[in-house]
Amino acid sequence: MKISKIKVAKFDDAAQVPQVMNENGVEWNTIGCCNWPEEFPYKPKAEFRVAYTDDAFLVHYRASEDSVRAKYGEDDGDVWTDSCMEMFLSPCPEDGSYYNLECNCIGTVLLGYGDGKGYKERASADVTSAIKRWASLGRTTFAERTAESPWEVALIVPFASYWKHAFRPEAGLQIRGNFYKCGDELQKPHFLSWAPITWEKPNFHLPAFFGELTFC
Repeated sequence: MKISKIKVAKFDDAAQVPQVMNENGVEWNTIGCCNWPEEFPYKPKAEFRVAYTDDAFLVHYRASEDSVRAKYGEDDGDVWTDSCMEMFLSPCPEDGSYYNLECNCIGTVLLGYGDGKGYKERASADVTSAIKRWASLGRTTFAERTAESPWEVALIVPFASYWKHAFRPEAGLQIRGNFYKCGDELQKPHFLSWAPITWEKPNFHLPAFFGELTFC
């Protein structure tokens, strides 16, 4: 997948991200790999698009599912159990490390780092608070709504969020990553990915199955 650079004046309002991406023709990608169909066959519609500026990633998610939940309203909670979409990146693939940025449908995030050898660490509140968010469903928590539910979330993720690396992409750089749609505690649990995963049970923390991302 190619990630294009957008040359815009610096802004920090994530509500502007969808319009900026539309104006720059940033294409949608489908999160459509149902890797464990026998146990978890449900496949909601889920898409994402990503671009970058001089300072940050711009991320735009949209989904439509049979129910939606936003139990967690404070960062670093179990957002993967809500209606959730995720971006996992290895900015330095050769060292085996990766970052997992997980976001529920109201823009609550969890950001973690894994060294590829079993060690994991969560980002501090100072790091996560710098991530700007916009959510079509608002930012207030709610119990599961069992009705067809479309939603969107947009993020501005500073490169400084990848706090273990001096990460600043440029044209031609190749890294690896994967994108996910999940909802562990919804009435229809699901675990979808952009790049396919071959594993015996749901597990997104597997850099070996990340896809290739090229900056342009």
